[in-house]
Amino acid sequence: MVKTGLMVITDIFSPIRGGTAVWFDEVYSRLGGKEIHIVTGQTTGSSDIDQSHPNTIHRVELRHSTWLRPYSLPIYWNLLVKCLGVASRIKFRAVHAGKVLPEGLVGWVISRLFGKCLFIYAHGEEITTWRNTKRLYPMQFLYRHANMVIANSEFTKTELVKLGVNPERIVIIFPGVNLARFRPDNVNKGLRESIGITSEQKLIFSVGRLNLRKGFDQVIRVLPSLREYDLDVHYAIAGKGEAMDQLVALAREQDVADRVHFLGAVSDDELPGWYNACDVFAMPNREINGDTEGFGMVFLEAAACGKAVVAGLAGGTGAAVEDGVTGLRVDGKSTIEIRNALLSLLKDKSFNQRLGDAGLSRARESFGWEAVASNTHSVLKC
Repeated sequence: MVKTGLMVITDIFSPIRGGTAVWFDEVYSRLGGKEIHIVTGQTTGSSDIDQSHPNTIHRVELRHSTWLRPYSLPIYWNLLVKCLGVASRIKFRAVHAGKVLPEGLVGWVISRLFGKCLFIYAHGEEITTWRNTKRLYPMQFLYRHANMVIANSEFTKTELVKLGVNPERIVIIFPGVNLARFRPDNVNKGLRESIGITSEQKLIFSVGRLNLRKGFDQVIRVLPSLREYDLDVHYAIAGKGEAMDQLVALAREQDVADRVHFLGAVSDDELPGWYNACDVFAMPNREINGDTEGFGMVFLEAAACGKAVVAGLAGGTGAAVEDGVTGLRVDGKSTIEIRNALLSLLKDKSFNQRLGDAGLSRARESFGWEAVASNTHSVLKC
């Protein structure tokens, strides 16, 4: 699609499988070929991917300092030096920054030095998390001075406007889902058996970084009450993160350790099978100390597998989940609301199926990566 070059600056990229890394990999590989130059962090296993990737990948070491202050100074410096070197050798018409800091600051320097347009992606949680920190003023400056800010939801756009960003310079582009990978027939019949549950038992599934704002702890808290409603239910959680020990301890405290299954990191090939193995996907997110969910790509993955979901009200999940249509949105701080939502989906098979079918149709119609790439291409004019 892209006829002239782009410089894309992002601290994470494939083979890392986080939401932003997946987003940029899927979109820019569709937007063009080697004329798109992606400057990103060095990571294990990247060399093979870089050689076969449609775009040109430039890697740089991005590590915090153990003695310099600010500790992030080496990241900014190394990223800037690498981008300056790349920019001096290629032809490009715009800089796309994966987020406001550090990429947006480096992108702003490059755009000013080389007279190019600057696009900055906004994901929501960085705004709410950094609002009361020293990052507020550079964040405001960069968003306000970008030619265009790409917001991932209406929620994120609202937060940008609160920072004084001109609404006319904000465009909303939702993330997407790989419809070839996440589909209802991509099943693995051995997954339930691998954690010792039968087809008659109910399975709730979650995936994501093990962070308390995701609401995994809340689902564990409601498991005992679900059993009181005569539900033989288990809970599988895929992912790693800082809250692992707390979640394991909580499962023991709630006397459901035999029903909570920590899967660790799940491979790309195996993940669709887990969505398809579950009866309900749940991530009843909530805001904690300003940290919130900007969108929630996992809801689209579940929907593309035909699964009804339970999401929190906090942040931008309303863009990913239509309440009462493709899933249920609840107050993630309320175990009563979470319990009731799970009960309604686990007890009423026809209701569950209706929401799952609606989510699948919506994912296929509006959230394939081809559609996201097309939407991105439409705003590249500068």
